Amino acid sequence: MRKILNYLFDPLCGWCYGVGAVLPEIIASTGLELKLIPTGLFSAHGARKMDAAFAQYAWTNDQRIAHLTGQVFSEQYRSQVLADHQALFDSGPATLALTAICMTQPAREYEAMAAIQHARYVDAHDITDWTFLARRLAEMDLVKASALLSERALPLLAANTARVTLGQELMKRFQARGVPTFILDDASGSRVLPAQAFFSSPQGLIRELTA
Repeated sequence: MRKILNYLFDPLCGWCYGVGAVLPEIIASTGLELKLIPTGLFSAHGARKMDAAFAQYAWTNDQRIAHLTGQVFSEQYRSQVLADHQALFDSGPATLALTAICMTQPAREYEAMAAIQHARYVDAHDITDWTFLARRLAEMDLVKASALLSERALPLLAANTARVTLGQELMKRFQARGVPTFILDDASGSRVLPAQAFFSSPQGLIRELTA
């Protein structure tokens, strides 16, 4: 039976960016099939303005993640993205961009998510900007996904809604309190893997998953 690692995420979640330091190695070492499932945590009603208090909270949390994982949160990101209090903290556009990739070149979805996160946290780009996202996808030779995102037609919107709905249903079913959440499907059924193991003991997790 195929072993599938369902990854419930939000592209604006700093911890989801942080787990990128070890997730590719875990997937490569275990042979698990990775399935990305967006939760819409920071989109729609979960979106908010980037005010000074929230920016400070985000930066403090980002520093914890950087210390634990080694992932880079640049000063440029702090001074340009977090300091832009006219911007929205809204993962809707990036989530839709990833759905466009899922519909066209699904094997590249995780690669694209990592690139989008790097664009925000390191290069200080605005990943709530549709134009920027469409351009970045085109630069990655994800031309069909870029066109879908630019059009934002009904099939893409419907597919995105279905994916986010699934993510929210899984969050409720498994009583997950946040993201990243990892649900393993294998011969014994479905179970949540402890998210802290991805950060504190990735090698131990690899041994457990390959035992």
